[in-house]
Formats: sequence, C-alpha cells, structure tokens
Amino acid sequence: MRGSRLVLALALGLVPALWVATRIPAPAGSTRLELSDAETGRSIAARTLPEGEEVVLTWTNSLFGLMVTEVFVARTGMLELTRITFADPAGGEPPRVRPTDVEDLYQTGGAFQAEGLSRPVHRVVFRVGEIGDPRIRVGRDVVRLKQEVGFGGAVLLVARGPSLGEHLGAWARWLLAPSIHRAVDATGVYP
Repeated sequence: MRGSRLVLALALGLVPALWVATRIPAPAGSTRLELSDAETGRSIAARTLPEGEEVVLTWTNSLFGLMVTEVFVARTGMLELTRITFADPAGGEPPRVRPTDVEDLYQTGGAFQAEGLSRPVHRVVFRVGEIGDPRIRVGRDVVRLKQEVGFGGAVLLVARGPSLGEHLGAWARWLLAPSIHRAVDATGVYP
C-alpha cells in the first residue's frame, strides 16, 4: 500500500514538472547546425549555435585558383550568408562589390569581396572535389570535408531550430552541473 502511494505521488509530481519544463522558452535565436555524410547519413558534427555565431566555409576555387571564404551567421533556426570573399593568393585586398553583383562574379571569376548579403540557408549540399580542400569552421572547431567524405563525396548541412528534446537536454545539463558545462563550452565543445 505504501509503495502504491509513493508511485502515485511521484507520477502526480512528474506531470507538473514535465509541463513546466516544456514551457521553458527556447534560447533566444538558437540554431541547430548538423553536418552529415549526404550519402550514408552518418553524423559528422552537430551543435547548437547562439544567435550571431559565425560559421565560416573556406575552399579553393578550382577554376580560378582563388581562395574563397563564405561567412554565415546563425539567425533563429537558420544560417544567413552575410559575406563572400574570392581572394587571389598572390594579390592584395580584393575589390568590394555590391551584393547584387555576386551571382555573376561567382561564375565569371576574378577576386572580389561582398558584404551585406542576406541569403537564408536551411539546407545545402557541399560536393567535395579533388581540388579545393573545403573546411567549415564553427568557433575553434574545424571540419575538413574531404577528410570526412573523400573525393566525390558530399556533406549535407542542415540549419534548423533546436527540438524540444535538445532544449530540455541542454536545460537539464545546465541545471544538474552548470559549472561543468560552462567550462566545457569555453573549450569549444557544445552540448
């Protein structure tokens, strides 16, 4: 009889606790970034980014030999492409161009840099060629795409809002051991 009351009390206490936990607001502006092998689905990297964190893709353009840097910024459940630079490794500062000129310059070559872009990205596939050495940097972590999927492979990037389970897991980890997770986050390892 006593065991039944304890189980009932725990069950009745658990329901309000779960209800409260589901009402916790999502971290403002968080974005879940997932990188996976596009062919096998194998997870390469996944982390939750705070609003405004940069994700930088660098690669070498095989046609023109230019060093390319694309800068994305986390924006509430997506990434936003904000800057692109095609730099000549032997040259100086590339000329600045208007965001409206980027599409044409991507195809025709030549060094340039464009800021003030605002292109939302939720899902993109990066094909890995023999030349280019594409890398994605998030904080201090760098993922070398060719090393992960090999020549001819593809990496799928998905940017979305974190799921309820991801929010609850992060909240529970913070609640149970906040000092440990702040130290882990400072090292570049995110929950």
